[in-house]
Amino acid sequence: MTIQELHHLYLECSGACTDTRAIRPGCMFFALKGPSFDANAFAADALSKGARFAVVDDAHVVKDDRCLLVPDVLIALQVLARQHRRMYKLPVIGITGSNGKTTTKELLAAVLGTTFPTLSTTGNLNNHIGVPLTLLHLNKQHRMAIIEMGANKPGDIAELCAIAEPTHGLITNIGKAHLEGFGDFEGVLRTKSELFEFVRAGKGLLFVNADDPLLMQRAHDVELITYGTGATSDTCGRMVDSGPFLRIAFKGRDGLAREATTHLIGSYNLPNALAAISVGQHFDVPDDRITDALSAYQPGNNRSQFLDSGRNHLVLDAYNANPTSMAAALDNFANMHSERPKLAILGDMLELGSSSPKEHHSIAERVANLGVDVFFVGPRFKAAIGNSGPRAYVSAADLLADLRAHPVAGHLILLKGSRGMQLESLLPAF
Repeated sequence: MTIQELHHLYLECSGACTDTRAIRPGCMFFALKGPSFDANAFAADALSKGARFAVVDDAHVVKDDRCLLVPDVLIALQVLARQHRRMYKLPVIGITGSNGKTTTKELLAAVLGTTFPTLSTTGNLNNHIGVPLTLLHLNKQHRMAIIEMGANKPGDIAELCAIAEPTHGLITNIGKAHLEGFGDFEGVLRTKSELFEFVRAGKGLLFVNADDPLLMQRAHDVELITYGTGATSDTCGRMVDSGPFLRIAFKGRDGLAREATTHLIGSYNLPNALAAISVGQHFDVPDDRITDALSAYQPGNNRSQFLDSGRNHLVLDAYNANPTSMAAALDNFANMHSERPKLAILGDMLELGSSSPKEHHSIAERVANLGVDVFFVGPRFKAAIGNSGPRAYVSAADLLADLRAHPVAGHLILLKGSRGMQLESLLPAF
């Protein structure tokens, strides 16, 4: 079966699915393999639940012509998505970065969505499976597409660009994330820069943070739109306040000053908001719609959320963490105006490889210099601070038990850590 034949059949379907627990009538089921599963075994189940076709790569499960045999299901999914994306002549904005890419993607979707039917990545489906599944949702109503691209090893962004073929690119920042897969910071830099390289080769356009010298250095020999706090940026803005919510001012296309009070926590979200303004202005979204979209956006999924429990105020930023985002969150927390005593609860930063001990020790020193009370959670932080430092717990469950025995009230609390540390499980104690 050629990819053209497979795509012709896909256009008869209601969409793509990879999970038999979420089969939609008329969908095309892709029998993917994983380290501990082979979905070829579930092809018949998918068809019985209403899938129109099942794409498989095991000839033994082919029972009738509804089973479409291919050499490799994952590759078929990826090539099919690229074929489908090529049906539509529309701006495809690729977004990557070490920190803030999901928030930036959602802000872009909010801004562009005020004016254009816009497809954007759902949640964080930003890998070699999630990107193809997102692209397969494209239809003739869409006028914009925003594709988030994640990476944890060299070559990942180049692979995703080859599937999504972005016409525009935006890198939020380059930081110390997934060092275990990249080896070092230079590996992160090279991989994230693959987005710029693809857009440059396709003579596309980049949106670049002019306040970031590293990104500006990488954005050469290509058309670009800049955003930042400097007066020479194409989109210029500044932080007005961050107590606790980020309020920003920016220059409208008519030259007049505009303001937006967001529901975002932290000055580190200023570049993310300016990126959304920049993209919106470039695509002629009216400034009042941009302001309204930024003001209305509500962060979720444990990202930069401010919560008032009645007993405590909480800054919940526990979806992910790396040394760069941890340092930014701590600095912002220390500078937040509050009459309440401050308590930082910091969970281990995962996937740092051999750099892990040094990076955890560095964060522990940073907290000590900021003068903020702290509880550490996780074996990496516990090892980094030893027995003479602040209180440290092996797991969130251990800290939760202690908090229930010794309740905390009247505090401003930061919860920051990698997703695997499950710091959100502490919320009932506050």
